Amino acid sequence: MSSPRLTKSLLIAAAVGLAAVAGWKLLAPGSAAPTERPPQATPVRVATASQEDLVVRLKALGTVTPLNTVSLRSRVDGELLRLTFTEGQHVKAGDLIAEIDPRPFQVQLTRALGTQQQNLAELDNARSQLKRFEELQRQSFVSAQDLNDQRSKVRQLEGRRQTDQAAVDEARLQLQYTRITAPVAGRMGLRNVDVGNLVRSGDTDALATITQTTPISVLFTVPEPDLPAVVSAARANPQLTVEAWDREERQALGNGVLSSLDNRIDTATGTLKLRAQFANADEALFPNQFVNVRLQVSSADSVVIPNAAVQFGSKGSYVYVIAPDNTSHLRNVVLGPADGERVAVREGLKAGENVVVEGIDGLRDGAPVLIVTEADSARKGA
Repeated sequence: MSSPRLTKSLLIAAAVGLAAVAGWKLLAPGSAAPTERPPQATPVRVATASQEDLVVRLKALGTVTPLNTVSLRSRVDGELLRLTFTEGQHVKAGDLIAEIDPRPFQVQLTRALGTQQQNLAELDNARSQLKRFEELQRQSFVSAQDLNDQRSKVRQLEGRRQTDQAAVDEARLQLQYTRITAPVAGRMGLRNVDVGNLVRSGDTDALATITQTTPISVLFTVPEPDLPAVVSAARANPQLTVEAWDREERQALGNGVLSSLDNRIDTATGTLKLRAQFANADEALFPNQFVNVRLQVSSADSVVIPNAAVQFGSKGSYVYVIAPDNTSHLRNVVLGPADGERVAVREGLKAGENVVVEGIDGLRDGAPVLIVTEADSARKGA
């Protein structure tokens, strides 16, 4: 009976011998070498690059700003007799808003008119005397000095006539200022002064404010990198469409057009300020309201692919293009503007080429692929 140690030694020796024989058969002349298995094709989903007009919408935050806001103040001192508006009322340009007690100013106008009439009568008398002096001087009954004195008196009274007319015009203007009218059309705000109070031209508080709401504008900014696209689009189409949405971007508040661009970039923020104008017939846009703005910038005749096809590496953006032999090839691309799930490609891709949008993980340059279509996915799901 053999010992356990001897049995274990015999098993090890047998294993080593079998391994040696197997190795000799593999390395012996004429023996067949093991064949390499071909790489397995990676299933991918592709999209075709298309040539089309891409409408780009730049998003920004904006503030609804009235085109005109007027603070109504009195130009004269006096008692506020009446207010002819109700708070929140829409008024037209020229409508009467308030009236100051006109009686003191009517008195001033009457006094100025009386002084003017008195001096005009004196001027007429001086002119008549000048004519007589001229006739008498031709007959040598009046000296030349007396004639010159009379002429100087007439010129003096003519100058006083202009002064009197200025005093009458000023008194009439002050009387006109007692009627405060709306300089622009808009919506009235809350009143700050009640009837019966004494108002002065130097008061800091306005009687009320008028804010123009139709039309109305929205001020917003775009970053400096987006400026070339905006400027080129504005030159090509002066009526660029601008959309205003609520804070949650769930409800559209109105459509307008880009009306103007600021003349310089804000160096503190690196942005340019723009103004869009909206008709706002339904008054959905309210002054000083914060809104989300979408500025539509069209990029004509672009090669467009889905955003999902674009990858980013150390050398920039790239995509995997499918060759006719169903192999994937890495291609560096230069991207243009984007709109939602689509992006324009400026360089590196042609219309009609297929790019990988799903199954990119694990792909490498030159690897075989298996293109999966929607029909294939539906059959597998069934």
